[in-house]
Amino acid sequence: MAWLVLIVSGVLETVWAVALDSSKGFSRLVPTVVFGSALALSMGGLAYAMRSIPIGTGYAVWVGIGAIGTAVYGMAVLGDAVSAARIGCLLLIVSGVVGLKVLH
Repeated sequence: MAWLVLIVSGVLETVWAVALDSSKGFSRLVPTVVFGSALALSMGGLAYAMRSIPIGTGYAVWVGIGAIGTAVYGMAVLGDAVSAARIGCLLLIVSGVVGLKVLH
């Protein structure tokens, strides 16, 4: 259960990062509320997961999922640059996250 909560919390990290950008410096109400809600749920889930997952593994997986999700969203939706090097770097993050899970 802790791993499922950790994965959902990592996805929520992507949600709050995108909402933070959409809030335009907290000047737009709906994205600001989404940001705050997703942030609280993401941190709460991380805290729950770290009851049974070591901090180094849990935090690295959480950040990795959030970073990958945010980068992919930026490339797919916001028109961020897509290159073989960027994709390769994201694949390295994915391999690190998978490796941490397997080695846990």
